[in-house]
Amino acid sequence: MGEYTILHQTNIIVHVCAGTIALLVGLIALATKKGKKRHRKSGRIFLWLLSIVILTGLLGVFVFKGNAFLIVITVLSGYNGYSGYRCLITKSNLPQWQDIVAVVVGIAAGSYFLYYFKTIGMMWAPVIIYASVGFLFFIISYDLLRYLIPRKKYKTLWLYEHIYKMIAAFTALLSAATGTVLPHYKPYSQFLPSLLGTSFAIFAIIYVYRKRASLRLKPS
Repeated sequence: MGEYTILHQTNIIVHVCAGTIALLVGLIALATKKGKKRHRKSGRIFLWLLSIVILTGLLGVFVFKGNAFLIVITVLSGYNGYSGYRCLITKSNLPQWQDIVAVVVGIAAGSYFLYYFKTIGMMWAPVIIYASVGFLFFIISYDLLRYLIPRKKYKTLWLYEHIYKMIAAFTALLSAATGTVLPHYKPYSQFLPSLLGTSFAIFAIIYVYRKRASLRLKPS
């Protein structure tokens, strides 16, 4: 990092440290029993660290002119983390201004990055760029369409949404890390963590669904 300024180097160090610790804390949140104190505490710490990762990532791109691709993954992770946290807090699909603002920011960020990548001539694998931005738009589309779900039915859906989005936030952050640490294995080092994370999220949702169903069937 000899060619970087001290401020740029500091930003990179903070970014990397926050991302690394976030992944470790995220593993604790995934491994601990849902709803318990350790799970809630590690989840909150993960989100705070994720916020630092996003802030330093934005500074790296727009102030220090760093790698713009990584910010796509960072925004994807940040949006999933925020939206996953919000559905846990509200447990409702009643429209609120914070969530609408997040949707607008997400659409603007995704659109900007598509324009930016097209302008510079697709320096990275198009499958990774389009898949990352496309997934961001997919999640945003769901967040808009969920307002059409009857509120009574959504009371049973928010938990699965929370599980999926928080795991997606973790795996997006992991994809950014592996893509950086293992550049010679791109694009596999970028999309394989996401595939594994998606598979794990589906497994976790099915497990929780079956567990809740078995509890409902137990005689009182």
